[in-house]
Amino acid sequence: MDKVVEYRKLIKQVLAEYDNLSRQSPDTHSETCLVFDEIHDHYLWLTVDWQGSKRLKYTHVHIRIKNEKIYIEEDYTEEGIAPELIRLGVPNNDIVLAFHPPDVRKFTDFATA
Repeated sequence: MDKVVEYRKLIKQVLAEYDNLSRQSPDTHSETCLVFDEIHDHYLWLTVDWQGSKRLKYTHVHIRIKNEKIYIEEDYTEEGIAPELIRLGVPNNDIVLAFHPPDVRKFTDFATA
């Protein structure tokens, strides 16, 4: 199977699992959303809510695929999405922790870009 097609499938699987877990919470005020854009290869898991008349939106995870690598742009999960992807067979040299500045990425166990 094409690598990008496989990465799309795995990203959607992991984000759906997080979303399903969060929906089991008794918090009935928040609504979680999954956004999958396979044309531009952006994948988001977010929460929307209201606080009085103020609209709130929290992006928990933003991932994109670029140059056949998985770029984790934002990740506010407890353990992190990268270990989940590695457990599913994605090599760490195909994962970029893009929330780190480029000059810091070389100190991680993941791809620099």
